[in-house]
Amino acid sequence: MRFEELFFDLVYVFAVTQLSHELLHNLTFTGVVETLILWFAVWLGWQYTCWVTNWFDPATPRIRGLLFVVMLAGLVMSASLDGAYAERGLIFACAYVAIQVGRTAYIAWELGPDHPLSANYRRMLGWLVISAVFWIAGGLTEHWTRVGLWAIAVACEYFSPMFGFALPGLGRSSTRDWTIEGGHLAERCQLFVIVALGETLLATGVTLTGTEVWDVPILSAMLATFLGTLAMWWLYFGTSSEDATETITHSEDPGRIGAYFHYAHAILVAGIIATAVGNDLVLSHPHEHPKLAYALVLSAGPVIYLLGGAVYKKVVYGVLPLSHIAGVAVLAALVPVAQTVDLLTMGWLTTLVMLAVGIWDSRSRRARQSGI
Repeated sequence: MRFEELFFDLVYVFAVTQLSHELLHNLTFTGVVETLILWFAVWLGWQYTCWVTNWFDPATPRIRGLLFVVMLAGLVMSASLDGAYAERGLIFACAYVAIQVGRTAYIAWELGPDHPLSANYRRMLGWLVISAVFWIAGGLTEHWTRVGLWAIAVACEYFSPMFGFALPGLGRSSTRDWTIEGGHLAERCQLFVIVALGETLLATGVTLTGTEVWDVPILSAMLATFLGTLAMWWLYFGTSSEDATETITHSEDPGRIGAYFHYAHAILVAGIIATAVGNDLVLSHPHEHPKLAYALVLSAGPVIYLLGGAVYKKVVYGVLPLSHIAGVAVLAALVPVAQTVDLLTMGWLTTLVMLAVGIWDSRSRRARQSGI
């Protein structure tokens, strides 16, 4: 792992924090939709940059310089997240477009016409320019129109790789042409998960610091949120980087597997962000009986995380883990239970489910490794 990339990732600690706070303060259907669109934008900016540093050495001055410029634009983008649907919409859109279009145009120019990846980058640039029209147009409009235009922009960037960035006159890329280094890609994804989990712990610490009286319920809530975060770490890092690397490098189509990795991690980290919101609610109001929105987010965070983890392990091992599916079912069943208990109890229930899934998953993995 290059230190340039680790330094670059620090911006995304801020971005993930901003997103979790945005959702916490707007815990409605509208808030969920808005945060989801912003999350995909943040993820896509990181993902496309990750592919650049997989294909080209970030230690070289040109790529390192590019990373730092993208990092600066990413800082502006992250700072504008809390006002992205208000007065800072155009600032957010311009910063994001600068990242996506600017980085891709620079790489296409650096490659020249004859490099094996040149055609792929020209097609990618075409799609990013198309999405940029919707980003900028959204920044110039008002609320629901902005949401709709930005949703189209996200779809352009998220789904176009699935079709090889196909464009009239430019042809279509093949994932078999996306020669990638499996170990690097797996490690980059793992580091982003660490960043997101670290933000969750940071949020727990900040909330605890701001609490005047550290009584038994508050300390119990802190322990529940900490153990829940630990369970998420356990569930993810039970899939070793060696296994993930092997899956990519020994695949007949490493580029396609690498794309699947990124799609799965978008779900995983979304689950971490939602879980951080639930943790904040538990710490701030341990005795309060949850509203429906609170009950949903307390279950939804772990559910999304387990679904993302199930997809990830399906890609790595070829099978959906039954432990994750069972965990999703139990967490869904807890939503009506939440109406009869307080937030602290609900926090412990979701944590216990995640710990149980972790134990089940670990035993299944040991059985598989021993050939039982």
